[in-house]
Amino acid sequence: MSKRSGIQEEVLNLYRRALRLVTKKPVENQHRFLLFIRYTFRTQAQTVRKRDMAAIEHLVRKGTRTLDMYEDPAVKDCHVSDTMRQWEKDKGISIRRYGQATPRS
Repeated sequence: MSKRSGIQEEVLNLYRRALRLVTKKPVENQHRFLLFIRYTFRTQAQTVRKRDMAAIEHLVRKGTRTLDMYEDPAVKDCHVSDTMRQWEKDKGISIRRYGQATPRS
């Protein structure tokens, strides 16, 4: 496996940090946070080309600011739009508990 670039490491670290954030939120809201994170990362990744470093760096900075806001202990829930729910349904996965995605029957 080839070594990751600096920007790849930044994106991966941001995603890991976001996933760790989920565990610090109330159990009843963790599904919404996890869906929000997965949807945001996947859809944003589809909007930029792999070689467009300026756009990727911009998204990392934007994601970092958003994550800083959501890490505040006063934030207990996040909004999940119908589009996000439809995306989850279309992907055919159900996130029953944090970190355990299972295929739907």
